[in-house]
Amino acid sequence: MTTLILTPNLLLIRKLESVFILKDEEKKAINDLPISTLSLTADQDIVRVGDQPSRCFLIVEGFTCAYKLTGDGKRQILALYVPGDIPDLQSLHLTSLDISLASISPCRLGFIKHEDMHRLCKTYPRLASAFWRETLVQASITREWLLNIGQRDSYTRIAHLFCELLLRLKVVGLADNQKFKMPITQVELADATGITVVHMNRTLQALRTDGLVINSKTHISVPDWQKLIEAGEFDPFYLHLLKEPAS
Repeated sequence: MTTLILTPNLLLIRKLESVFILKDEEKKAINDLPISTLSLTADQDIVRVGDQPSRCFLIVEGFTCAYKLTGDGKRQILALYVPGDIPDLQSLHLTSLDISLASISPCRLGFIKHEDMHRLCKTYPRLASAFWRETLVQASITREWLLNIGQRDSYTRIAHLFCELLLRLKVVGLADNQKFKMPITQVELADATGITVVHMNRTLQALRTDGLVINSKTHISVPDWQKLIEAGEFDPFYLHLLKEPAS
């Protein structure tokens, strides 16, 4: 597995470069952006519905999720976020958050004050476009998740999700040899894909039996990328990557 540890600023540059061509001066501006870091344990809320944050956060290490609760406390995970993502970019322009964001695994987060982000975007308008494009890509992922949950069977649904996560981690250099860190429990996977935990367990067993994945508590390995793509009906077009990482 990749062992390179990126600084928060370089990680942000690498993520933006996957969807937008940056100039040297823009990379320097991001590299000079003040980012304060904080470590969290798993299952810890970062922001909640109704919060009015004065800063947004970059995931440096670990996984986080966006979620909402029903009236009787049932949770739906709406998105999974990996290193390089800024899950609450919308807080730059929306006064109050309409989702909750929480750590899934132990995380290290980089916090960026809104005033610094606004100054960066005002000084470098193309960076404002880069962040806008990143927000649009996240919306595209949300639309694909709706299709995944609404129309695909559980086997195809999970295979598709694994394909997506592998590519999203590859673009920031955090997956190689078709193996990536996956510190997500079966309960959380079930909440993200709209199936029961029992059915999730059976689906993972079927994927293992068919030789599509090898999973442990912390990692997923993909023995045959092409077969996983076919099983998940996966087309990376919706990720809008400038260049798809080498398989």
